Amino acid sequence: MEAIECIKTRRSIRKYEDKPVDRSLIEEIIDIARFAPSWKNSQSVRYIAIYDNDIKNKIAGECIMGHEGNKNNIQGAPVLMVELTVNKRAGYERDGSYSTSKKDHWQSFDAGMAAQVFCLAAHEKGLGTVVMGIYDEEKVKEVLGIGEDKSVSALIALGYPADAPAAPKRKEVADLLTFM
Repeated sequence: MEAIECIKTRRSIRKYEDKPVDRSLIEEIIDIARFAPSWKNSQSVRYIAIYDNDIKNKIAGECIMGHEGNKNNIQGAPVLMVELTVNKRAGYERDGSYSTSKKDHWQSFDAGMAAQVFCLAAHEKGLGTVVMGIYDEEKVKEVLGIGEDKSVSALIALGYPADAPAAPKRKEVADLLTFM
């Protein structure tokens, strides 16, 4: 699949086939996602692939702040990916001082770029994803035993799409671009 076609045809998938996702396929996707750009090549994004239904159900029941859509996404997907970032790397110098006026916000920027590359790689491999941001980070960290050295950046449902939603309406270029 060509890059532009991949970008234009990728959709948020909320219904998945009851078909397992081979672990080697996730490894292939991470092998691609690791090439996402990052602050000073800090490569601070990490992933946890959750297949265990008990863990997925615990996150869906206790960590998503009552959001029924996310509960359904998590429970309906064969795999729940948890995207993490290593704290105090993106936006920082080695001595711990900030390199940018954005301070630690750059960590979220790196996570967003990595999530998009992950989702595009999954799409190219025939899988669907939806990125979820409504969750209680501390509860997710508690359920998964994640230490204070990392932050949860996103939850991503992953599986074979059961449907092919149409593209939502997009703004025109003139609404998005200003020349000076």
